[in-house]
Amino acid sequence: MGKSAADILKTKQLDAILITDPYNMRYLSGFRGGEGTLYISEQSLVLITDSRYTEAAGQESDFAIEECNHQRSTKDILTEYMEREQAKRIGYEDRSMLCHTFHEYEKGLPHVAEWVPLDQEVCKLRQVKTEEELNCLRQAEHIGDLAFGRILDFIKPGVTELEIRAELEYYMLQYGADGLSFDTIVASGIHSSMPHAIPTDKKIEYGDFITMDFGCRYQGYCSDMTRTIVVGKADEKQKEIYQLVLKANRVTESLLHAGMICKEVDKIARDIITDAGYGPYFGHGLGHSVGLEIHESPACNMRDDTVLKPNMLMTVEPGAYLPGFGGVRIEDMVIVKEDGIENLAHSNKELIEL
Repeated sequence: MGKSAADILKTKQLDAILITDPYNMRYLSGFRGGEGTLYISEQSLVLITDSRYTEAAGQESDFAIEECNHQRSTKDILTEYMEREQAKRIGYEDRSMLCHTFHEYEKGLPHVAEWVPLDQEVCKLRQVKTEEELNCLRQAEHIGDLAFGRILDFIKPGVTELEIRAELEYYMLQYGADGLSFDTIVASGIHSSMPHAIPTDKKIEYGDFITMDFGCRYQGYCSDMTRTIVVGKADEKQKEIYQLVLKANRVTESLLHAGMICKEVDKIARDIITDAGYGPYFGHGLGHSVGLEIHESPACNMRDDTVLKPNMLMTVEPGAYLPGFGGVRIEDMVIVKEDGIENLAHSNKELIEL
């Protein structure tokens, strides 16, 4: 059993932990199927899943594999282990387990004396990345770099946001992505004032900002990158906003290092944008961690008091969004180091005018 899982058992004084979140399940057991339950105790490491996944689970995980079916349900298997080990105090993932599932366990496992919510304890195990994880994240972001380089040759007046999205996604898959990290954002013209705009059949026009926020998965690990360009020549207002956001991005990255508090990192970029008079137009947090999920903890926002540690991975994505005019976001994915960062994004950040 990994030391981190053992620490949760000891700290929380638990007899066992149930894991149902697919990302935590993969992190702790290696199983990628996503459907099942882990039972972790001092005596046992058990992965319960059905016949669709048992063969793959046996290849991917060193946990004991138990098959649930019509004759022997997950609750039956859990009962066997809990009764054998006299497990009475059980931790569960209250932030991800469905209420319906929890109530089924409450009723179906009546010998459990206490259900203990784990809050973010399991997710926190994933905050500091291993070198193997970092290599997957490097490759995922590299694929994004390659796709961005290709899309610049495709963009021109008359193509639509939807067409740009389709090409970006195709390029990422072509360069070796397992899939997408999230729904690709392509927002042009006044649409770019919406940070999470949904691509439409709007055609690109001369003078448009185009904000592209995209990412892929490589061996299950996510990338996240945003670049904003102008089709044609940028006007003075566009240049002002772009250079402001670029400054916030670069200054923050130059100061970021392990030991800083997340909200202090957010404040660096926020103060730059606020001092220039655009504070009300930067409404989201500066960044978030990335790993098996596109949004992980911690987050660099105005509330998070987490102290950054070496080999945590964060995005740095300041923005300014002016309704009726347009917006800019520039996002890199960086590894936090003792004395600085390693930037995984290598795509050009200077203002690109196509």
